[in-house]
Amino acid sequence: MSEIIKPYKDSELGKKEQVTQMFDTISTNYDGLNRVISLGIDVKWRKKVVKIVGENHPKQILDIATGTGDLAMMMANLNPDKIIGLDISAGMLEVGKQKINKANLSKKIDMIVGDSEEMPFENDTFDAITVSFGVRNFANLDKGIKEIARVLKPTGVLVILETSNPTNFPFKQGYKLYTNFILPLVGKLFSKDKVAYTYLSESANSFPFGEVFNNILRKNGFSDVTHHPVTFGVATIYTARK
Repeated sequence: MSEIIKPYKDSELGKKEQVTQMFDTISTNYDGLNRVISLGIDVKWRKKVVKIVGENHPKQILDIATGTGDLAMMMANLNPDKIIGLDISAGMLEVGKQKINKANLSKKIDMIVGDSEEMPFENDTFDAITVSFGVRNFANLDKGIKEIARVLKPTGVLVILETSNPTNFPFKQGYKLYTNFILPLVGKLFSKDKVAYTYLSESANSFPFGEVFNNILRKNGFSDVTHHPVTFGVATIYTARK
């Protein structure tokens, strides 16, 4: 594994605490800024995740690192019995709860503050587990994935949407330019936290992807692992079985 990337390099707090602080700070303008930065393409990626999850007809769904609940709300259309959105940032969850109440989905979706590496759920609880742009924020990636395997039913499916790096010219060069310069600049101009989007770009560039991440899933309890790059490889959708 590469070095652990943290939001605040001069802070003595651990990565988990720093990530919580960062997302609490940027929670109120995260959705709007994220749509601008991603050019809205992330919505299409999430629709692909929902389609994969829907093929399994899940009744109990867990959305880890749910943030403001975008993916959880989209999965409500699958008509499961319950969706639980889990996140370490109370600030992000509060924004999500407001969105869920406005959409009249509060009976379908529960938003819970919790640690993805020590989840308050019984073994074999969920039919489907999703993580959208969250695994790269895990303080201990192996521990987090093992914990996902613990709470996923033997018949369940894990679907992860995460950033990756394009490998072909000219998308590789263009993506580096965008994440190294444009994304941090936009973040500094419009975000309350001037280093947050620098961290998000650094963590995106350094996170293992493709077959490397497939192998991480395999060694931590998963099989039938596949990955599907989207939009020239700037993100990847992973599916896996216990």
